[in-house]
Amino acid sequence: MTMETTDSYADVQRLCRLAGLPRATYYRHLARHDPKAADCELRDVIQRICLKHVFYGYRRVTAALRRQGMVVNAKKVQRLMREDNLLAQRKTPFLKPPSERPSGFLVVPNLVRGLVPSAPDQIWVADITYVHLARTFAYLAVILDAFSRKAVGWAFDDTLDTSLAISALEKAIAARRPARGSLIHHSDRGVQYASIAYRQRLADRDITLSMSRPGNPFDNAKAESFMKTLKAEEINGKTFVDLDDARRRINSFIAEVYNKERLHSALGYQSPLEFETAFAQNKAR
Repeated sequence: MTMETTDSYADVQRLCRLAGLPRATYYRHLARHDPKAADCELRDVIQRICLKHVFYGYRRVTAALRRQGMVVNAKKVQRLMREDNLLAQRKTPFLKPPSERPSGFLVVPNLVRGLVPSAPDQIWVADITYVHLARTFAYLAVILDAFSRKAVGWAFDDTLDTSLAISALEKAIAARRPARGSLIHHSDRGVQYASIAYRQRLADRDITLSMSRPGNPFDNAKAESFMKTLKAEEINGKTFVDLDDARRRINSFIAEVYNKERLHSALGYQSPLEFETAFAQNKAR
């Protein structure tokens, strides 16, 4: 992208703002009189979106364009991204988590199967994943709000014991302060979530515990989806200097990119923060 196209884009934004017109009006006018120039402008905006969000597919790019006032057919966006080699490429991780759950730990039924949350802090979903550093493993525990997909608490360390999961839980409780007796906490059957210490933290806050059925990852699909996104868009292919470097970069991705910027198809192509903000505003009305 050249300095000339950058200046052109800024000029369009400024002129449309001064005229009180949406940019979509300008692009429709341009497309009607000069289709080649319109495609050039569209390519420029697509490249800007893809440079900022390198793992966006054409559907999310289309949604981002529409949020800027550019109503474009998704198939056209896909074609332009393919021509410019901008289609997202994802790799499958090959490493396996270095731990398994020992037998003999308390498990509870799946209480959220078929439930659809209608507001924040009705259902939280939790999961733990590993991150491969230069010479060792580190671990990330995350809690998401099932209504908005927002990450509400997380912890990253080089230990896989119960303290990691408890740290994420305590951060989530401090950030959200859920009403007593109104929240279900759902996770897989990992030893951290089945431990006495973790269950006691939940009981202290009157939070109900729910667990996935054995061997059924779909029971915790929202947490699994978050981990897949995190690994594909931030972890895989990255080289972390050390534990602190990995913690800083992962914290930044979750707080600044995933929660505030990343568009979710299940949320009508809004970010989790936007979705919760819109819900609160509608409720206030």
